[in-house]
Amino acid sequence: MALGTRSRWSRAAATTAAVGALGIPLVWLTAVGLEQMEVGVVEQAARHLLETGTPYLAHPVAVRDFNPYLPGMALFGLPHALFGAEVFTSARLWTLAGFLAVLATAVAVLVKGERQLQRRAVAVTGAVWITASPVVALPLAIGGVDPVVVAFMLLALAYAHRGRSVGAGVALGVAAVLKWTAWPAVPVVVVLIAATRGSRAARTTAALSAAVAALVVVPSLLADPRAFFDNAVLYPFGLSDTVSTAASPLLGHLLATALPHGKTIAVALIGASAAVIAVSLIVRPPANTLAAAHRLALGLSIAILLSPATRIGYAVYPVALLAWARCTTLASPKPDPDRERGSPHEECSAAPVGRAALNSHR
Repeated sequence: MALGTRSRWSRAAATTAAVGALGIPLVWLTAVGLEQMEVGVVEQAARHLLETGTPYLAHPVAVRDFNPYLPGMALFGLPHALFGAEVFTSARLWTLAGFLAVLATAVAVLVKGERQLQRRAVAVTGAVWITASPVVALPLAIGGVDPVVVAFMLLALAYAHRGRSVGAGVALGVAAVLKWTAWPAVPVVVVLIAATRGSRAARTTAALSAAVAALVVVPSLLADPRAFFDNAVLYPFGLSDTVSTAASPLLGHLLATALPHGKTIAVALIGASAAVIAVSLIVRPPANTLAAAHRLALGLSIAILLSPATRIGYAVYPVALLAWARCTTLASPKPDPDRERGSPHEECSAAPVGRAALNSHR
């Protein structure tokens, strides 16, 4: 399909890829009842939230007992908790619906007010290509939760690209209540808005993201601090007695299993890399969305490689960020050098207006 068109961003090829990589596998896996463990975890968290006021079990032992996500993720399991085990109440379908809805919103924000149909088409087709990417389509088909987190990060970048600090702050806050992996996006987007829109807009974004996150996370933390710490802190970072199933043979996992105090070394390396990225944001803040997405993708890639409990599927974060950065660049209007410095025609036409205004003032 791609070879049959001259367009580099073929809508037909993207749609074909999305149907083949996501649509068909999703229908088949749903029909035979195969899904990733995360689906049951999210549904159990929602049920426990309704019964006790917290999505975390007090004394988790087995892997399935742990809920490594932040409290907002339980919302995708509420249909199952409220209406029982039906085809359309599965948390897999609701995380998929959330991903598609948020990604569509990000595209709408990105192209709002854009009159050229070609750039609008590029943004839409780019979103379809992101969905069709194997590292995105696979978790969507089997019930992974990371794509919906990525979608909110892309929405925050879209709002930042448009200079909308309020929207960026809310999107960051929602992403931050779903999973820890979204938290590095907060300082990157805040610094981006500070560099492009000023410190006041950056403070608005930071305050809103912190307020949304606190509104959702703090009640669960206060309801049972020990359960929150065991489930959402120790387990996802590979620091609990129960071994996480996230064990791809990346550098952090190899350090944790092959060296004495390997977990401590891996966590220390993550902290050092985070400090380096933070210093880079201060010394050389990202000047545009492209640079911010690249910086965020770099930081997340380092964290994924060094985390003691990690899996290669987390590549969904840098891949989606890099693809979105490219999509943003192609969908944005190119600067007009003549307009920026003022063309001779504009200068000539402006001179009589200036003399007329001066005469009127006199």
